[in-house]
Amino acid sequence: MSEDAEAVRRWWRTSIIDMEPGRISFCGHPIESLIGNISFGQMIWLMTRGELPSPAEAALLECALVAGVDHGPQAPSIAAARMAATCGVGLNNVMATGVNMLGDVHGGAGEQCAELYLDIAHRLEAEAGLDTSTREGIAAWREKHGKIVSGFGHRFHKPVDPRAPRLMELVRSAAENGVVSGQFADIGEAVQAEIGSQRGTPIAMNIDGATAVIFCELGFPPPLSRGLFCLSRSVGVLAHGWEQMKQGGRNKGPMPPKYLPEYEEKELNE
Repeated sequence: MSEDAEAVRRWWRTSIIDMEPGRISFCGHPIESLIGNISFGQMIWLMTRGELPSPAEAALLECALVAGVDHGPQAPSIAAARMAATCGVGLNNVMATGVNMLGDVHGGAGEQCAELYLDIAHRLEAEAGLDTSTREGIAAWREKHGKIVSGFGHRFHKPVDPRAPRLMELVRSAAENGVVSGQFADIGEAVQAEIGSQRGTPIAMNIDGATAVIFCELGFPPPLSRGLFCLSRSVGVLAHGWEQMKQGGRNKGPMPPKYLPEYEEKELNE
């Protein structure tokens, strides 16, 4: 092989897929051995981690993915997708519009919460104790990010986000069966209790706090927590985009046309 040809071949390097005419292999597994034999959750794990999980690990991952698929048109990602669907673009553009709305504030809380959990876990390694590690972790978080702790509290679901208790129940069951350690379930509940104690009233662990527990228990690094949430929410984006396309409508904005935004007189600074 010539030097130029070798340079072209090495332009992209991947351990994810080995593909040539007539052959496709993912992380060493021929595609024909995977089709019909593993779940979609196992495939996601294989593609992101380079190895196949156990069926129980994949099942727990899928629980988190199912829980996060949608939260209705009031969610910015879904609203944006539905508006895009009325603008004459294709379904792929609709999905891209919705997924592109998932940033630090809307969509990134799971990643941020996972970072908090891991920080508390590192403090525990210094034998500080769960209560002390939790208080110190929350204090460090607030010093860096502000008062709101990602993964806790919800503007709609008070005092309970119905998704979180079920997910935590499944984590506890998985821990009892040796699938995961249960450490991050302890940490998540300790954070919830500490925030509630500090504010003087209980606070909900929300979907991000619960899925962060699962992603940490399964060993996914925090950035993948956001990526996995985007993957999950894209199902809802797809469903809403398709529904809006069937309903029709043209150039629908964020509110009905008869309602106009408030006009504010601009103050000129001399």
